Amino acid sequence: MDPIIIAIIAGVVALIVGFVIGKLVSKANVDKQLAEAKIIEEKAKALEETAKAEAELIKKSALNTAESLKKDKMMEAKEFFLKQKEEHNKEIEQRNRKMLEAENRAKQIEQSLKDKLTSANKQEKETEALKTRLNEQIDLATVKRTELEKAHEVHIAKLEQVAQLSAEEAKAQLVEQLKGKAQSDAMAHVKMVMDEAKLKATKEAKKIVIQSIQRTAAETAIENTVSVFNLSSDEQKGQIIGREGRNIRALEAATGVEIIVDDTPEAIIISGYDAYKREIARLSLQRLVADGRIHPARIEEVVAKTEKQLEGQIMEIGERTVIDLGVHGLHPELIRLVGKMRFRSSYGQNLLQHSREVANLCAIMASELGLNSKIAKRAGLLHDIGKVSDEDPELSHALLGAKLCEKYGEAPVIINAVGAHHDEMEMLYVVSPIIQACDAISGARPGARREIMESYMKRIDELEKLAVSYQGVQKAYAIQAGRELRVLVEAEKIDDKQVEEISFKIAQQIQDEMTYPGQIKVTVIRETRSVSVAK
Repeated sequence: MDPIIIAIIAGVVALIVGFVIGKLVSKANVDKQLAEAKIIEEKAKALEETAKAEAELIKKSALNTAESLKKDKMMEAKEFFLKQKEEHNKEIEQRNRKMLEAENRAKQIEQSLKDKLTSANKQEKETEALKTRLNEQIDLATVKRTELEKAHEVHIAKLEQVAQLSAEEAKAQLVEQLKGKAQSDAMAHVKMVMDEAKLKATKEAKKIVIQSIQRTAAETAIENTVSVFNLSSDEQKGQIIGREGRNIRALEAATGVEIIVDDTPEAIIISGYDAYKREIARLSLQRLVADGRIHPARIEEVVAKTEKQLEGQIMEIGERTVIDLGVHGLHPELIRLVGKMRFRSSYGQNLLQHSREVANLCAIMASELGLNSKIAKRAGLLHDIGKVSDEDPELSHALLGAKLCEKYGEAPVIINAVGAHHDEMEMLYVVSPIIQACDAISGARPGARREIMESYMKRIDELEKLAVSYQGVQKAYAIQAGRELRVLVEAEKIDDKQVEEISFKIAQQIQDEMTYPGQIKVTVIRETRSVSVAK
């Protein structure tokens, strides 16, 4: 055969054999893959079953948890509802109890009003009956007076015939004879009546005043004219002074106080009579030292911010004061002035503390006297409001305070009490003398005020000169810090009756012409000395 044909046949046979072998191998691979796919499918089914079982378990667990949560929430809701219901029931019970108490009080008030009305009607009837009796007695007295005048005229005519003097001539002689005796007797009688009236009136007055003072036993503290500003180190003094003193000059110019930097360790002194300016300087220094930037421009900026901050604090002080005292309805400007009192003092006594004390004293004294304690407390708080106002500096603080109260809508009784507490207005209401008395009580407490030495010495000198001006007075001494005046008279010129007369006149003149805290006791001493020498 042809080798080519053989080769072709061999190739064909090889091709067929390769094809068959390939088919067999391919079939084996397909079978293997099918087997693996079947295994994977069985695993997938097993996993699916497992997942379904786990999902079922999770579902059951979730349902159980949800049911448990549902029960817990229901229990919480029931407890909350029961708690709210219990609180509601308590509120209803309290409200019912209050309503019942209010109803009982209303019934008591109604019964009291009925009793008062019955008593008033009874008193009105008794008054009418008394008025009728008085009219009858007046008519009878008029008739008797007419008869007496006629008899008196007849009697005078007979006396003139007997004495050969007219009634006017006899009267002139009698008056001239009895004038000296009548004057002494009248003075003694006036003193006796006044002493008796003072004894009765003073007893009750002292009781009320002592009770008022005891119930408001406030502490007293003298205000200083300097404030001490503490530093962390002495190196800060140089920063405050600045180059060639420009910082300290700028601070003094902006605040209006004097800054004293001396050898006192870690401290500088802020000096000034105005506590408001001292507080601005202190707060400004505090900010500047904390910030560390101290120069004139910064000083002016900080002082301006501090003033605004202090104005807010003043308003807060005023609001807190009126709330503490229970004074309502004050105008905001009056509240601001009340707060400003915190930074003002009078004879060393803080003005706000003094006004609060006077307000409490007035309320107590008014309640003891059966008057409106709220009006008295309001007037006591505002009585020195004129001291912190910059308006009308020519007016006294009492009249300026009355003007401010009128401007901001206060009642006439408040205006009069404020304006009359130094006798610069006529007292038109009963509250006005209460304000005056309580102001004197607060200022006269031991240690409450610090009197200026010049005015103190002037008052002592005026007391002694006033006493010596009377005829027969030999010497006069003001003792016990001006609370008592001892007067020595000449025994040859003054008798015992004149001693009482001089004591009375000196006390009246002091009361009318001088201004002083508390009271001054006048003691007149008359003694006779007989001196002999044994040789």
